[in-house]
Amino acid sequence: MPSASALHLALLVGAHLVINGSCDVAGGSGSINALPAGGGSSRLAPSFDAATPRNVTALVGKSAYLSCRVRNLGNRTVSWIRHRDLHILTVGGYTYTSDQRFQATHSPQTDDWTLHIKWAQQRDAGVYECQVSTQPVRSFFVTLHVVDCDEIYQRMFSDQVPSARILGGPDLHVDIGSTINLTCLIQFSPEPPAYIFWYHEDEQVISYDSSRGGVSVVTEKGAATTSYLLVQDATPADSGRYSCSPSNAEVASVRVHVLNGERPAAMQTGSAGLSNSWRCIVALLAVAVLRAKLLHALLDS
Repeated sequence: MPSASALHLALLVGAHLVINGSCDVAGGSGSINALPAGGGSSRLAPSFDAATPRNVTALVGKSAYLSCRVRNLGNRTVSWIRHRDLHILTVGGYTYTSDQRFQATHSPQTDDWTLHIKWAQQRDAGVYECQVSTQPVRSFFVTLHVVDCDEIYQRMFSDQVPSARILGGPDLHVDIGSTINLTCLIQFSPEPPAYIFWYHEDEQVISYDSSRGGVSVVTEKGAATTSYLLVQDATPADSGRYSCSPSNAEVASVRVHVLNGERPAAMQTGSAGLSNSWRCIVALLAVAVLRAKLLHALLDS
């Protein structure tokens, strides 16, 4: 009985001694997965199911399954080879690698030979060859893509540019002596902004240790980043244009009007602004949760 190393060498040699004009090409001339044309025995020769997926995507840390469906296999053997290093992973139902994450599965009632990769890592991405031991060998290629959740989120919003907006704009009216509450929302960004600056009248950078006092900023980073600016005991001097400037998006602005007893139709107190801001944030979080659930459902299916 030949040793494992001898079998390994024989398969490698067979994989590369392909006679010109006899290469497998399922799917058209010039491709790499078709069967040789003509010949009385070609009807019973092994063939690959063209409907088998040739691109597979798996999540980091989850299992990946690469399928190879072979018709009329007869007494031939199916092997899986990793193209990155031409390493033979499995031959038939046997594993020929020390990495026990790789395993070939086959049910006698089906034509499927599946390569199971446990706990997939990004280094596992690449081309894998399902090879049948004919003369010359016939091959079916599958490309594995391994992604993580952050990459999926980035792909979901890849067609949208990061943007910032201040809720309640373009004008906000508050009573004198109340709290100015501004909420800046940064969306569609692959990662949270490195910093967020607040400006008053486009010139003065709001300083939290200035003599004005009563100014505070709270920033919550995540899929959507939110920055809150609170200015207590509003005075007419606090009126004007306020701008939110994140590191990764265009500046967003709003004009604040501090009123002394007037009640215009557009009147909005600091507390009302806070309520409206939270309603918007809750709605955005609900949409994000729904998208995440739909994404996981699609990946599990």
